[in-house]
Amino acid sequence: MPTFQYTAMDGAGKEKRGKIEAANEQDAGAKLKHQGLFITNISSAKASGKRGPANKAKGGKKGGAIVLGTPVIKKKKLTTFTRQMATLLDAGQALVRALRTLERQAGKDVAVARVLGDIADSVEGGTTFSEALAAHPKTFSKLYVSMVRAGEAAGQLEGTLQNLAMFMEKAERIAGKIKSAMAYPAVVLTVALGITTFLLIFLVPKFAQIFDDMLPGEELPGLTQFVVSTSKILKEQFILVALSLVGLVLLFHFAKKTKQGGYFIDAVFFKTPPFASLVVRSSVARVSRTLGTLMDSGVSVLQALQIAAETSGNEVIARAIRSVHDSVKEGEGMSKPMAGTGVFPPICVSMVEVGEETGALPSMLTRIADVYEDEVDRAVEALTSMIEPIMIVFLAVIVGTIVIAMFLPMISLIENL
Repeated sequence: MPTFQYTAMDGAGKEKRGKIEAANEQDAGAKLKHQGLFITNISSAKASGKRGPANKAKGGKKGGAIVLGTPVIKKKKLTTFTRQMATLLDAGQALVRALRTLERQAGKDVAVARVLGDIADSVEGGTTFSEALAAHPKTFSKLYVSMVRAGEAAGQLEGTLQNLAMFMEKAERIAGKIKSAMAYPAVVLTVALGITTFLLIFLVPKFAQIFDDMLPGEELPGLTQFVVSTSKILKEQFILVALSLVGLVLLFHFAKKTKQGGYFIDAVFFKTPPFASLVVRSSVARVSRTLGTLMDSGVSVLQALQIAAETSGNEVIARAIRSVHDSVKEGEGMSKPMAGTGVFPPICVSMVEVGEETGALPSMLTRIADVYEDEVDRAVEALTSMIEPIMIVFLAVIVGTIVIAMFLPMISLIENL
């Protein structure tokens, strides 16, 4: 029976090296996995001296490709990579071999190949998988690295990666729902802005000239004067108006990145209908899913709360979670501090309290996430059905106001005739 050399980690995270007899490499991996070992590398005893350099050469080839800036794996591809890694490890493949397989599979996607090649090289050099991931912070978030580190310590990396893949897929689904809900009003607002700009710059000045020629010395109606004045300002100061709008967008963007500005903007959306319902539900679903996934993977409560605050994407929720973190650090449970923040809905607090009492907090948090993700679906549908008529009325009011303003002086013209 062939002999295989292996490098693996036990449940305590200590590296172990040795030899094992098995029918093939996959059988060897299954035997080591049954012993509670997490395989980082495995090879035939005869070919072991050649495998490492060969792999290094492959990694170097990908590493030599020209990439502008630091290579980053996009979210969708990262989700696919996570799911594939979980499948390969569950099938008994060694970590390095699984990474090399996915590196080759990346093909012409240089960014993915570079990142995976670097990670495989690091693991081959003796670095843990989580440490290798942490060296690429633009691709792998703190949540990702922390879960992998917990999975390594527990010897359940493949299960942890499966949980991560599920978490990322559901997060993408919620983000897609919210984007689809916001797409319609964004398109309508863009069309309204374009039509209004066209009317004010090209059509209104022609009407104003007609009024000057046919109604000399007569005072125009107030609405008409307002529209004509707006048209003059926009036509004569178009560049200044455009730059002002761009400045407002940039100001909003930079303000959102600051803690105070981000908190103010998030607080406005948190309390302004009809967006408040969607924002609250999506934020609670994201945080609950994050906490449940982290705690289910073996991450401590305090560390899970800290990571959830950093990855919440909403400063109002982040501050509330930090408050809960400080209370838990002092020895309290999670439910009472959550209720004290006034941010989390009562049903969410009640379910957390039940989870603490029954000792099933991670599964209860996951259930909360499931409930609120369904609520997000319903909120998106309600918001979409509500926004459609509002946007149509909004567009009609803008265009109608300009049209009415231009026809009001026509009454005087008809009277003169």
